[in-house]
Amino acid sequence: MAEVVEVKEGDLILARHIPAEVAWRDGLSFFSKDDEFIQVGVWGYGAGKELKAHIHNEVKREVLWTQEVLFVRQGKIRANIFGTDENKVAELEVNAGDIIILLRGGHGYDILEDATQVLEIKNGPYVGPDLDRRRL
Repeated sequence: MAEVVEVKEGDLILARHIPAEVAWRDGLSFFSKDDEFIQVGVWGYGAGKELKAHIHNEVKREVLWTQEVLFVRQGKIRANIFGTDENKVAELEVNAGDIIILLRGGHGYDILEDATQVLEIKNGPYVGPDLDRRRL
């Protein structure tokens, strides 16, 4: 059985790969820790399940790092993970249905199959490419 893979630099989590067979199961599963800037959860329920309506309260937050989540809808990518020292530390093959959470360090991607489609989600607000990132 597949399992969640964390890429670390010491105690610092750089990336977390959630294979499809782990991500997409019954019930509610969160794959992020409470102190991470981006919160990632999935849920799957049968017909008739009611999720109670709610509203989010205004809460002031301080965001120090842009963090990203990729969901590979179809196809396959290789995620190249870099440490905070800008050295490559891992390569993760991310397949259709998989999720990858990018928390710190750097990253780049190689598209491994034609017609690959990826949903990318990151925290904001977006401050533009010059302030938000630096090419390795």
